[in-house]
Amino acid sequence: MHHVNRRNTLPRLHSGAAMASDRIDAPELPDFTILKRLARDQLIYILEQLPGKKDLFIEPDLMSPLDRIANVSILKQHDVDKLYKLENKPIYSTCDQLCFLIRPRIKHVKYIASIVHSDKSAGKSRKYKIIFSPQKFYTCDMVLEQEGIFGEVTCDEWSFYLLPLDDDIISMELPEFYRDYFLEGDQRWIGTVARALHLLNSIFGPISNAYGIGRCSKMAYEVWRKLLDDNEGDQKNRKPELALVFMIDRDVDYVTPLCSQVVYEGLVDDIFRIKCGSVEFGPEVTSSDKSIKVLLNSQDKVFGEIRNEHFSNVFSFLSQKARNLQTQYDKRRGMDIKQMKTFVAQELKGLKQEHRLLTLHIGACESIMKKKTKQDFQELMKTEHSLLEGFEIRESISFIEEHINRQVSPIESLRLLCLLSITENGLITKDYRSLKTQYLQSYGPEHLLTFSNLKQTGLLTEQVPGEALTAVESRVSKLVTDKAAGKITDAFSSLAKKSHFRGISKRLGLVTEFARVFVLT
Repeated sequence: MHHVNRRNTLPRLHSGAAMASDRIDAPELPDFTILKRLARDQLIYILEQLPGKKDLFIEPDLMSPLDRIANVSILKQHDVDKLYKLENKPIYSTCDQLCFLIRPRIKHVKYIASIVHSDKSAGKSRKYKIIFSPQKFYTCDMVLEQEGIFGEVTCDEWSFYLLPLDDDIISMELPEFYRDYFLEGDQRWIGTVARALHLLNSIFGPISNAYGIGRCSKMAYEVWRKLLDDNEGDQKNRKPELALVFMIDRDVDYVTPLCSQVVYEGLVDDIFRIKCGSVEFGPEVTSSDKSIKVLLNSQDKVFGEIRNEHFSNVFSFLSQKARNLQTQYDKRRGMDIKQMKTFVAQELKGLKQEHRLLTLHIGACESIMKKKTKQDFQELMKTEHSLLEGFEIRESISFIEEHINRQVSPIESLRLLCLLSITENGLITKDYRSLKTQYLQSYGPEHLLTFSNLKQTGLLTEQVPGEALTAVESRVSKLVTDKAAGKITDAFSSLAKKSHFRGISKRLGLVTEFARVFVLT
């Protein structure tokens, strides 16, 4: 795959064909744009079920995906008068028809109910339509009934399951999935993932084999198989465009997303946050008063060549690219009128576009360099490497303490604490309490809940000596003397504290590439 945003916890599905895209005999990538067209056509159909002018209120999390599928002009063509961001405050729309595009969240349904009640009190008569995406849950109907507006609103489902972000990557754009499942234990999105797989199976032919790691993957697979059995169609003679599916739970590997990025795309995500396949570059990058939103995919030729490059190589590449671009511009000198006409018609527009993108990416590189130099990135990388290898742990803890006390970044400090915990298979009580106290004193007591959540997900835990070995110890004590049993118990406790990650990483050689020195030049 070209990339996976390391901190993005959204479920993403990748085309297996892309892995071998450089091979001559590799199959062509499926045309994932059909997913976008299907979503757009369904949304238009739903909007037309409410004929006439209407105002559309959109949940913030759905604004970016909606912009990629149906822009403002398309919505205007289908009688959408004004668009608003859904916010928890009174509305001032004068339209007789209100349409709400939301995730199936209780707080949003209650907010819409408050609008209906407010209109009733003011004597306003309107029509209301709620569009749930990607589906409506039973609890939403319950809330509508409890609020007494079940018969006064019409509901629909926009089955938007997958959004193509690039030629070889599609995303479910469910930012709440990780928290709901891994922290709250809410399994409601399992069916949504299964439906997304079923959609792929329906459009791109029968998927012959599926492999998974983790409890969530297993449940999604079982629901998906049930959907296939219930909707068994005649796809046996179709040639599959996607033959294999790999499903991996996020908690199978927490180390990867906790490590600092060193490739260009990852650093752009760290500093500017890539959202829904695009990034907003502010004045510090554009060298103007305006911010610019840039779509980051393979259509951006400059980005396509540097996205996976180690950051230390990016500047030299962009410099060479700038020189080549100048050479192409210089070709204009000495041209006759016919050649100039051909140049303007065929090349100039492309060169100007490439020049604009090149300027933006150079500005982004400079901004990244300033930020990482200020954070002492070299020392940070050294600490991470020590944690992964399992040496100089006390020095690493000292660095984390300094990072916290200097208040460099609350998120970065937490990331280092979690990486320390996972690689050490939990922190010893003394270190856990000390680091937690320093963090709360530095960043505020409100982070008590943060530590509780991290502990619940297994990201930042405290070692409990002998907790998992009580059964073993009781059996051993029956076979040997108390003194010998004590020694064996200590040996087992020592063994239990060894990190599972380290054993796996050494056998698979996972840390070798990480040892490369990161130089800012």
